[in-house]
Amino acid sequence: MEYNGGAIIAMKGKGCVAIAADRRFGIQALTLGTDFQKVFSATDKIYFGLAGLATDVQTLLSNRIPSPTPPFEFTSSRPIQSFFLKTKADICSEKFRMKVDMYHLREEREISPKTFAHMVSSTLYEKRFGGYFVFPTVAGLDANNEPYICNMDGIGCITTPNDFVVSGTAENQLYGMCESLWEPNLEPEDLFETISQALLNGVDRDAISGWGGIVHVITPEGVITRTLKGRMD
Repeated sequence: MEYNGGAIIAMKGKGCVAIAADRRFGIQALTLGTDFQKVFSATDKIYFGLAGLATDVQTLLSNRIPSPTPPFEFTSSRPIQSFFLKTKADICSEKFRMKVDMYHLREEREISPKTFAHMVSSTLYEKRFGGYFVFPTVAGLDANNEPYICNMDGIGCITTPNDFVVSGTAENQLYGMCESLWEPNLEPEDLFETISQALLNGVDRDAISGWGGIVHVITPEGVITRTLKGRMD
C-alpha cells in the first residue's frame, strides 16, 4: 500500500452516490505521474476504485497476458524483443467488463452493485495464497436507485457501511475529514462538495497521495465527472 500511495473515498447521498480518488502515481516519495487512473466503470451505474500496488491494479484490470510483439526469433541477427504492456490509455476494466457481460447474458438483467462487489471479492479470494495487493472500493445505484457502497481488503472481505468508505495510504486522514463533513441525505451537488473537500484536505496530510483528484457522482439521470485541482507539491 505504501509503495505507490493513493486515496479513494465513496459516499452515499440522497438517491445518489459518489466516488473520488487522487491522481498521483509515484514510487514512495518520488512522483512519476499526475494523471494515474484509479477509478473505473463497470456499468453506467457502478464504479469501482482500486487502491494499492499499481502493477497489481493493472494486472487485475487486464484480461489477457502481455505477449511479445513481434514474435520471438532467437537468431543472432535479430535481438530478443521485449514485452510491451498496454498503455495507460488502453487499460480498462477488461476482466470485470467480461464478467459483467457474461452475467448480463446469463441472467438477462443488469448486475447490481452488491452482486458486482461479491464478484470482485471472489476474484480476490481466488488468489488468496498469492494475492493482489489491491484494496477495492465499489459505489453504485441498484435497480431502485438506492445507493450502495463498500470496500474490501486484499482477500475480498467486504465492509458495507451506511455513510462512507475510505481506502489508501491516506485513510486515517480521510476518516477524520469524512466524519466531520458527511451528513445524511446529501443532494448530488452537496455530495460533490463534501467528498471533494474531504479528499483534498485528507491528501494534504499524506505525503504519498494527492496531486489533485477526480470525482464521479452517480445519479439516476447519469454520471457527473469532475476533475479537482489540488496542491502540486
